[in-house]
Amino acid sequence: MSQQYLEAYPDVGFGLTLITRCRDDSNPPGFDPYKRKLLRKMRKRETLAQITERIEIYNRFFQSFGFDCPLPKHLKRTINSGFPRYSLFVDAHFMAEMCAGILVAVTDFGQFDGKLTLDVADEGETCAGMGGRDFITQKGEIVLRDEKEIACVLCQGADEKTRVKEETEDVLFYAYAVPGIAGQYLKEGLTIAADTLVEFGGGKIEFIDVY
Repeated sequence: MSQQYLEAYPDVGFGLTLITRCRDDSNPPGFDPYKRKLLRKMRKRETLAQITERIEIYNRFFQSFGFDCPLPKHLKRTINSGFPRYSLFVDAHFMAEMCAGILVAVTDFGQFDGKLTLDVADEGETCAGMGGRDFITQKGEIVLRDEKEIACVLCQGADEKTRVKEETEDVLFYAYAVPGIAGQYLKEGLTIAADTLVEFGGGKIEFIDVY
């Protein structure tokens, strides 16, 4: 975390987990029952109320910068239809978000250039976003940088270069807090993602760190 971040967002956490030597799969054996078990747990009335409250905190933070938060729509879809099915890596990311009520990104660790720093953007910085979108920052937005460029703008999205692919083996999930979100929920969500890739992707957890 940069000094600028610590000054702008004191006590607002950030978490990462790295799972290495994974294999991706759209529907490995036993994955559907595993997802249904997590879905039943998150749909319990008290649990769902807490998840909904945290997602609304993220939503208000996004709106303060003029952006729509994707989490409320994801939650509604998950409640009505269950977890989506894309691939093991992407599905684990959705499960982590929805079960913990937090914002998570899934990335190819090998595509980052050097060490990562959580920082605060200046006005007008750019990021080559996923799907060919160009992100232009507002002053004060939370960003994740590697040693070369911005890898993710919290309120706008992640970059294209670190997007997970079928051949990705080393998967880095990272989770943002915003003011009002405790670090324990980052740990909860990242643990779900990491455990899922171990059980169904044959990976190895290198670390789960929350700052």
